[in-house]
Amino acid sequence: MKIRTPWHLWAVGAVSLLWNLGSAVDFVMVVARAEPYLDRMSDAQRAYFGGLPGWATAAWALGAWGAVAGSVFLLLRSRLAVWAFGLAAAGVTGMAVHGQVLTAPPVTDLMGSGQLWLSAALVAGLVAMLAYARAMTRRGVLR
Repeated sequence: MKIRTPWHLWAVGAVSLLWNLGSAVDFVMVVARAEPYLDRMSDAQRAYFGGLPGWATAAWALGAWGAVAGSVFLLLRSRLAVWAFGLAAAGVTGMAVHGQVLTAPPVTDLMGSGQLWLSAALVAGLVAMLAYARAMTRRGVLR
């Protein structure tokens, strides 16, 4: 028996892909040190991103690109979306822990309290996408 793809899968997949591509672009622009992009940052913010340890940069990459992969897998109706969103959530959480707990001063001192809310929203959004992908897998929509 073929399971029909619910309309909301396409909506969730498309919106999540657009949102997650924004995070991936941010990652690429900062890591590539794109001057026009970095010009909007203070010297302290540039120093923070330039001084990230390798594991934090890897966590950020995992978060950004894992989320893009999860969205693509969701649109392809692949259960690999569950793994990709899970890895992305772990990566974003690792980056948030680095910035808020392991960095002195915490990144909120450099970027403002909005950074804390953004980190929380990213983690919450990825956990929601993970839960959605798991639910679609259990219903047989993702193969």
